[in-house]
Amino acid sequence: MAIRKSCGSSPLPNPLLLTLFSHTFLFFPVWSYSGNLDAFVYGGCSHQKHTPGSPYQSNLNSLLTSLVNSATFSAYNNFTVAGASPPDVVYGLYQCRGDLSMPDCATCVARAVTQMGTLCSGTCGGAIQLEGCYVKYDNATFLGVEDKTVVLKKCGPSVGYEPGPMGRRDAVLASLGGDPGLYRVGGSGEVEGVAQCLGDLSMGECQDCISEAVGLLKSDCGTAVYGDMYLTKCYAKYSTGGGSADYQPHNGKSNDEEDDDGEKTFAIMIGLLAGVALLVIFLTFLRKAFKRDDDGK
Repeated sequence: MAIRKSCGSSPLPNPLLLTLFSHTFLFFPVWSYSGNLDAFVYGGCSHQKHTPGSPYQSNLNSLLTSLVNSATFSAYNNFTVAGASPPDVVYGLYQCRGDLSMPDCATCVARAVTQMGTLCSGTCGGAIQLEGCYVKYDNATFLGVEDKTVVLKKCGPSVGYEPGPMGRRDAVLASLGGDPGLYRVGGSGEVEGVAQCLGDLSMGECQDCISEAVGLLKSDCGTAVYGDMYLTKCYAKYSTGGGSADYQPHNGKSNDEEDDDGEKTFAIMIGLLAGVALLVIFLTFLRKAFKRDDDGK
């Protein structure tokens, strides 16, 4: 029987986890990719549990709501929800891919939060990477902390060194490693590359992280036709047109149809949020009205 620990307690040591990971997150990669923005790439959960109905759970729910709300108007944000005591504090952030529209960003974050609720139910920390966005929360602060731990590596089949494609691949990776900004894209012929950092890193830290990811792609994936390297705070990917599904939509919809779907979902989310706000105001009014009645008796 599992022993449940509150988020303010030290997690029970697990020798296997401590051997495999430098952090208290157990990651679950998925080896099939698609062009869908909400396609699952990997997820991870801490092995530390919070108590149902605890102040931490309430703060976590508040944090996740803030992340979803913020994604309707910003591609990145982070929040800290303070508690009455240090064990109740929860930290979180989200990051949408740099080329996403706001409706697509909001939809992706909402779906990430939903999936993480299933994947990491009852845990003190969780992280999920979808094709279009990333969401993480924890009871230990990680905001602004540089972390170049490899979380997921995927290398395609090797076709041997071909000067043309591999030369273009190396040039694209070099441009990703040298370009400024948190979100970087590059291309040459059929070769495409993309890299991105989380928004809590400084430009210098982002440069270090992407340079590390690019170097690992070249050393670990060699002459693979495509490669993905996800570190904790950044990622870099490339495709030589040799079969990576990361860069190819597969749902059969045109871009206009996908934009329409995103805008409809965005409008529905805005409507729901407005409805919740009105409900809260109404309940607050009723509570004050009943309180006045009680005081008058």
